[in-house]
Amino acid sequence: MHCLAPWASDQMIGVTSRSALDLHDRQKGTSVEKVTGLGGVFWRADNPEQLAEWYRNRLGVEGAPSDDSNAPWHQEAGFTVFAPFKRDTTYFANEQQQVMFNFRVRDLDVMVAQLRAVGEQVTTDPESYPHGRFARLYDPVLRSRVR
Repeated sequence: MHCLAPWASDQMIGVTSRSALDLHDRQKGTSVEKVTGLGGVFWRADNPEQLAEWYRNRLGVEGAPSDDSNAPWHQEAGFTVFAPFKRDTTYFANEQQQVMFNFRVRDLDVMVAQLRAVGEQVTTDPESYPHGRFARLYDPVLRSRVR
């Protein structure tokens, strides 16, 4: 994969659902500029350093850089599903869980074995879907589903 510009010069925008709706209302019927992917995922945690370390050590996801000399995690090109769920969905692990992350991996079997080797409980979905195979893992701090 080639990058035309260093990460620091990429333009990123945070859009809340209300501002996205406002943009749609203003732009009815006309084409709008589209985002090119996720520029970041942000959420609250009681111990963000511990959680960032877990994601780095278990899944290879680098956290936010501490200064401009370090680059953040660079993901490979591929599909990203962006889907709000109804508040009462049973698809998430529990009612308190607000987010779920799906990470793409090259070899699901290798990733599952790697996680299990360090004591993580991983559940694999026996189904194979048109868009891939899935396994479930819960992060240790939030107990949020990672798929």
